[in-house]
Amino acid sequence: MANKKLSLAVYCGHQFGTNPHFTRDAARIGELMAENGIRLVFGGGDVGLMGTVANAVINNGGDAIGVTTGHVLAKQEPMHEHIETEIAKNISDRRQRMYELSDAFCILPGGTGTLDELTDILVRQQIGETRKPLYFLNTDGYWDIFGRTITHMLENGFIADINDYDMKVFNKPEDVIKEFLKDFK
Repeated sequence: MANKKLSLAVYCGHQFGTNPHFTRDAARIGELMAENGIRLVFGGGDVGLMGTVANAVINNGGDAIGVTTGHVLAKQEPMHEHIETEIAKNISDRRQRMYELSDAFCILPGGTGTLDELTDILVRQQIGETRKPLYFLNTDGYWDIFGRTITHMLENGFIADINDYDMKVFNKPEDVIKEFLKDFK
């Protein structure tokens, strides 16, 4: 991988949420990606946490590519004007293209769209389609409830082997980037 620029998809909300730490950590992950030469793959919007990450990457000299759909643009997420953005036919194609462009995935706070993207990666891991790593940036415990849901599924026999998944949880942006770089040495 020495000749290939590493890419990290960041899935997060198109809104800011109610906790200012979400925005702080979104900006920090973008800064760290730029500083470490990691290309951002994201949903293409210039709004909410998504726009915060993208702006931090660009403002710090980094590289980014967005992937969106016409429906998303029309409904809620204006396209980021300063970043190359691909327009996919639909959400399924958007998820697939983001998957293809990425070496790993980072989940920040978000809503149902983020949850959809997250579970897509988990299903791919579970069926053996991918071993690309998945990192949670668990700002102020945002994803703790999801962790409890995974434990509940495991305890009730709906997850056969937790080792099918390559997911790691971190509380600080620095730790996410450190692990990403370690994973791809």
